[in-house]
Amino acid sequence: MQTRRHFLQALAATSLASALPLRAATPPLKLKYLLASALYGDMGLDTILPEIGATDCAGLDVWCRPHGTQREQAEAMGIEAFSELLKKHSTSPVCFTQYPLGPLALGKELPVLKQLGGTLIVTGASGPKNVAGAEARAGMTAFLEEMKPHADAAAQHGITIAIENHVDTLLHTPDSIRCWAELNKHPALGMAFAPHHLHEHVDEMPKLIRDLGSANLPFLYFQEYGIGGKKKVAKEIELQQLPGLGTLDYRPILRALREVGFHGWAEIFMHPTPRGVPILPTAAEITSTLKKSRAHIEKLLVEVNA
Repeated sequence: MQTRRHFLQALAATSLASALPLRAATPPLKLKYLLASALYGDMGLDTILPEIGATDCAGLDVWCRPHGTQREQAEAMGIEAFSELLKKHSTSPVCFTQYPLGPLALGKELPVLKQLGGTLIVTGASGPKNVAGAEARAGMTAFLEEMKPHADAAAQHGITIAIENHVDTLLHTPDSIRCWAELNKHPALGMAFAPHHLHEHVDEMPKLIRDLGSANLPFLYFQEYGIGGKKKVAKEIELQQLPGLGTLDYRPILRALREVGFHGWAEIFMHPTPRGVPILPTAAEITSTLKKSRAHIEKLLVEVNA
């Protein structure tokens, strides 16, 4: 027969367990990084590919004009030749970033990316822009319905389409992101989470990540808003979009990612002005700067995982 003393001991143990931080019950967060070819502007693939290992990245995100020229370079040399070049450097293009094609015209990229061993395409949304409330829900419902055959085609190729929350698009406001989190059920369709497009809603970002959950987050940028992404400024100001060089505290974002069990791809990124130029004059300088930003994120990750 349970005594009152035993009951109180059990109650105390239960209360203590429930008071433990949530992070104690979740596995440590580990990040896997992609290297964005656009950071190197119009530099050649033979120059960029060695930097994947140098930056401790697991693969390449291949960008096209106007941000980079590497997708066009691959097309010009031929996919077979590109594949051989990738093998030479023991790497693969995990991702194609394809904004010019948009979400409804990615079909021709799917077999190419599959042939190269890739699994992700990042693009933007179509539909009404910057919507909230009922308009956001209606727009997202229509967009997700329109995306079904395209997501089905991606799934048949083993590829996920990631839609970036981008200013002046359907998927931009916190309301539209919450609608996405509620309404998207397709396993081959997710979000490319971009903090720099939520700079007016910094405090909401962790909650939005929790609302989305890991299934909706195949990709995330480590980039913060900076005026250097919009107009020509001194280089040190432009580089403030990178982790560790700006002011954004990534710890709340990392904690939320740990809570949801994030296992998607992460990318350290920024926009130069004008678009399409390397963020620094040489590949070595770019790689060195990216390694410092990665070290900043990894240092915060040690704290978040403690």
